[in-house]
Amino acid sequence: MMGNKEFHTFRGYEIIKKNKEHLTPSMEDYLEMIYRNCQEEGYVRISKLAEKLNVKASSASKTVSKLAEIGHLDYEKYGIIRLTTKGEIMGAFLLDRHETVEAFLRHIGVLDTVLLETELIEHYLSIDTVKNIKILNEFLTNSPEVLEKLRHFKANYDDRNPPACGR
Repeated sequence: MMGNKEFHTFRGYEIIKKNKEHLTPSMEDYLEMIYRNCQEEGYVRISKLAEKLNVKASSASKTVSKLAEIGHLDYEKYGIIRLTTKGEIMGAFLLDRHETVEAFLRHIGVLDTVLLETELIEHYLSIDTVKNIKILNEFLTNSPEVLEKLRHFKANYDDRNPPACGR
């Protein structure tokens, strides 16, 4: 400890920062999937949620219970899952963030692994970064000539001579 300052690892700061309503990346994935399903049917059941996320029903039940505790869901054990207003707002944001990142990755040519890459990236972006990516996506969509220049540049890019670190 130096003076009045106490230093921690990155993970240590994450733990300190956490509060009861903090959503983990896994909880965000659950809430996003619940939102997707509720848009179609108005509700979802644990068995369907577990199937969609490729997890066991017991794992889904545990996470859904946590999301209900912090006010994102209405859920009674063995019943249906519905979003609260708070859950609806967060679910809409999470889906939009996912779609924004996925569209960006497609714009830059990530195709085969786009879902994996999206899942790896989306949870760690600030709201401001997502907003700026969304603006860039719209610009690229509305400027096909720029997108074509990017594709041409990428096709002719020489991977064998990457720039040195720090340049």
